[in-house]
Amino acid sequence: MNKYFLLLLLFLLAFSLTAQERPLNTGLSNDEQYYFVGMTLAEVIERFGPPRSVTVARGIDNWQDDVVFRYTGVDFFIHIDRIWQVKFTTTHGISIGDPKAAVLLLLGETAEDNEEHVIVSIPGRNWPLILRINFNNNENVSSIFLYRPDF
Repeated sequence: MNKYFLLLLLFLLAFSLTAQERPLNTGLSNDEQYYFVGMTLAEVIERFGPPRSVTVARGIDNWQDDVVFRYTGVDFFIHIDRIWQVKFTTTHGISIGDPKAAVLLLLGETAEDNEEHVIVSIPGRNWPLILRINFNNNENVSSIFLYRPDF
């Protein structure tokens, strides 16, 4: 893992961070949330303040490890110095625990149903974006991600 991330992680963990009251994406349009992907670390901290916590997401290979800034309702996955993936508790009218049938109805024909997850391509950005909704064995939403598939 990059030494820069380790130093940043230690720096942030050294401070007592307070949890936020409401999710960061509350009141933001879907289009505004799309701009989370690509933000720099400085932009995230300037706009949202320090994260509630900082964790590491392990990938299969070392190069896939991410530093994750956790805010209430939103996790930012960082590659080098930019957000490449965002995990939501709620977005696009979809929340953790919602039934798959409701998700498919809400997303309409743009949704690609792949059994254990649904994906939607988001057009019109500087880079490709994918909205991915994962489901558990009961066909309820287990996680929601917005990410750059080219990473």
